[in-house]
Amino acid sequence: MDKILVVDDEAGILHSFKKVLGRHDYDVVTASSGEEALEKVNREQPDLVIMDVNMPGRDGIETLNELKSLHPSLSVIIMTAYTTSEKAITAMKNGAFDYITKPVDNAQLISLVEKAIAAGKMNIPVSFEGVPEEAGDRIIGKGDAMLEIFKKVGQIAASDVTVLLRGETGTGKELIARAVFQHSKRASKPFLPVNCAAIPETLLESELFGHEKGAFTGAENKKIGKFEQCDKGTMFLDEIGDMPLSLQAKMLRVLQDGCFQRVGGNDLIRTDVRIIAATNKNLESLINMGKFRDDLYWRLNVVSITMPPLRERRDDIEALAQYFIRKFNRELGKEVQGVSPEILEEFKKYDWPGNVRELESVIQRGMVLCRKDLLSYKDCEWLSQIRLTAQSVDIDKTLSGTINEILQQGGTDIYREAVSNFERLLVRRALELTKNNQALAAKLLGISRNTLREKMSADDDGNLRKE
Repeated sequence: MDKILVVDDEAGILHSFKKVLGRHDYDVVTASSGEEALEKVNREQPDLVIMDVNMPGRDGIETLNELKSLHPSLSVIIMTAYTTSEKAITAMKNGAFDYITKPVDNAQLISLVEKAIAAGKMNIPVSFEGVPEEAGDRIIGKGDAMLEIFKKVGQIAASDVTVLLRGETGTGKELIARAVFQHSKRASKPFLPVNCAAIPETLLESELFGHEKGAFTGAENKKIGKFEQCDKGTMFLDEIGDMPLSLQAKMLRVLQDGCFQRVGGNDLIRTDVRIIAATNKNLESLINMGKFRDDLYWRLNVVSITMPPLRERRDDIEALAQYFIRKFNRELGKEVQGVSPEILEEFKKYDWPGNVRELESVIQRGMVLCRKDLLSYKDCEWLSQIRLTAQSVDIDKTLSGTINEILQQGGTDIYREAVSNFERLLVRRALELTKNNQALAAKLLGISRNTLREKMSADDDGNLRKE
């Protein structure tokens, strides 16, 4: 469970945040001053700090500076009841993840919290095999393909060249990006991840480049963007293939000469940011379709690293399984010793369309259920159900009969009802397979836990989890 420290001198605000965040499965601790916040960060080691800017004694900006000097990778969101642009800019330049004003919209808060915690986890140390295993994440692989990748990381990390990471979802592109950053000469500077596919097209330009006051409806204050905030640091542009074509020219200019303008601004701003980009899409095909600029492609593709899918490195599956078991033993307080020969054989036969991330999820789920020394076939039973389903079902053929029946029945709202019913059944089945574990069900469906909850609450009969 992720832990959040909320800092405010008003007891009512602390109570409200604890109630709202607690409903979303966050472990919330509170502090009423900057001094107490510093003490609790050391003791509680939160994943995120949400802190008021105006407090008696040590204010939010001063506390932020102290926190970032002691814990550079800690994500901090600054909040205030007053719309004070200068303080917002100061907070962002001093390393705040973002800046919000009170009263805070709950949905906006949860969305921002999820992004801030995810960004903080990008700064967790990454190690390779061959060095003592410590806290943090580890890149596992002994095959030729992975060894070539390790060598390339060593060759390019110290330089400032742009890196393009390619490969299917879940193959570990993010881990390699973090490894390149942590072994670079910019390792003590900011590392900011931006998922180009997760931010609406209308907001992505402002997110990256900032905006001036009045630049568009809702731009009530000047905001600095990630490129300005990340000066001297490294930016990880995930899902670069999803960047809108309209934004690619501006992106190209930053890569060429390090200059950009805020949205609605005239001043030319210089920045010095190393770019590591990643994609699971075929950029060459996107270029042929006119959806990706070839000049941007060549600017990004200075050094390319392609992560192999797990089905092409089956010899690494046992080592990966053992690593995840050690990891979840620590997190779950278990003492599982390994995997049974039967389930290991299953693991090696399976094609793992979700790659290493899917293997990690399966083992995490199995570890929760495991009551013996070895992770068994029974603990990972739901994997077999998924595998059998994937192998035996022709989705088009299966659905076509149902679709014909729906169309023959007729009605005034066929489309909405059909989509709604299918969505409800899909959510139910995912919850059944994961024994109502919402986090795993969300992973299985490829949606966030909040989205899953929205789908569940939208169920008309309200009995989704009971069936």
